[in-house]
Amino acid sequence: MDQPQLIQERSAPPATLVIFGASGDLTRRKLLPAVESLARHGRLPDQFALVGVARTPMSDEQFAESALGGRSLSEKRQLAGGVRYVSGGYDDPETYKRLAETLDELDAQRGTSGNRLFYLSTPANAFEPVICGLAGAGLNQANEGSFARLVIEKPYGRDLATARELDGVVHAAFDEANVFRIDHYLGKDTVQNVLALRFANSIFQPIWDRSWVDHVQITVAETLGVGTRGGFYESAGAMRDIVQNHVLQVLALALMEPPASFGGEGLRSEKVKLLQAIRLPTDRDIADAAVRGQYTRGGTREELMAGYREEVGVDPLSRTETYAALRLNVDNWRWAGVPFYVRTGKRLPARVTEVALQFQRPPHLPIPTSQLTELDADALVLRIQPNEGISLRFGAKVPGHSFRVRTASMDFSYDQTFVEESPEAYERLLLDALVGDASLFIRSDEVEQSWRVVDPIIEHWTNDRSPIPTYEAASWGPADADRLIGRNGRKWRNSI
Repeated sequence: MDQPQLIQERSAPPATLVIFGASGDLTRRKLLPAVESLARHGRLPDQFALVGVARTPMSDEQFAESALGGRSLSEKRQLAGGVRYVSGGYDDPETYKRLAETLDELDAQRGTSGNRLFYLSTPANAFEPVICGLAGAGLNQANEGSFARLVIEKPYGRDLATARELDGVVHAAFDEANVFRIDHYLGKDTVQNVLALRFANSIFQPIWDRSWVDHVQITVAETLGVGTRGGFYESAGAMRDIVQNHVLQVLALALMEPPASFGGEGLRSEKVKLLQAIRLPTDRDIADAAVRGQYTRGGTREELMAGYREEVGVDPLSRTETYAALRLNVDNWRWAGVPFYVRTGKRLPARVTEVALQFQRPPHLPIPTSQLTELDADALVLRIQPNEGISLRFGAKVPGHSFRVRTASMDFSYDQTFVEESPEAYERLLLDALVGDASLFIRSDEVEQSWRVVDPIIEHWTNDRSPIPTYEAASWGPADADRLIGRNGRKWRNSI
């Protein structure tokens, strides 16, 4: 009898991780803890090194200790003696000369084999000088048998034109195969569970199309306002900050065709095909298919929340949207005629990310309508955060002498089912980039297709000088959003 094969846990090869923007918030909150966790779980070899690069003057020891709130990285066996810091301007060639010397030194001392992963955790306006600086110092080129890879955070451009300009800079220095555009949503286990649900279970495939699905809702709701990010958010808005990347990535995973395999380019190619099939909104259609909003003061007497225009760094006359809702159509064989409603917003009543497929109602119900007063349409809900899991909603008889039917649910809870620890998104994605697995990263043509969808809407809103619709903080958005989905007798899942 064949013995079951053990799953080989992945670990990083010898390499140096170079973080640009090493003194910044993302590095402190996400990247350094991810490195520490990878080391703690034995995913990093002894031949691993970490280099921080930023303008802020700092010693190697200060970088290691301050970035982790006093928990020294050198306490980790895999990182002992392998932490360096290089200070300097991103547009200064001397910065990259010192970086090259440091990397060569680590290759000799640590045995990192000339493998380098450059992580751009900087503001977007630093992307070009950093990439050009790396190329100018020859750090974009790897020796035979080694790699030089680039990880880039969002935002990747402000629109299709600037995304293409950035691609030109990137591809002049790095081949596409060595470029890893990161969207941390794709590193979440529960986002990847969308793939598991769809492609590891044959029972769902026959109903995952236009014949059974009435419509799909995708919600990314936040309870927080913009906080201290008012200045950034003024130049972004909900469409650029969330819809162009997180929402469309989740939509693509939920609706794409089955890939031939999850390896290589199969997964990413199917996502691109789905994004290409989204019908482009025309200027005439946008008023009926897209809604924006901006939160105003709201909440309770005990917890009164400021309006967006009252936040630090925000223009008192701002027209930036903090809420966006769209109706999208996918013109392919599987989904033709099925509307897809997506929404995202700040200062909403609940923090939730979910995909909900609502199914067609039965063509004929022999049960009197008086006995169906609490019966909703069947639905399959994929909860990405919080309370991660899956819920199947269906009709069931209520116990008793009469034949009454109301909605019931079967729930799968991620935390209660699995005892394994779920890695943080950045931990998973850092390891993927070190290993060279690009499946959960964004390809160049994916970026273009995403901008292709949202650009016409952003341009329309920019040219529309009418007052921006508003909604009270802690409400579910502007009334226009309810009218958007309600035109065909549907409604948002607001009792989440």
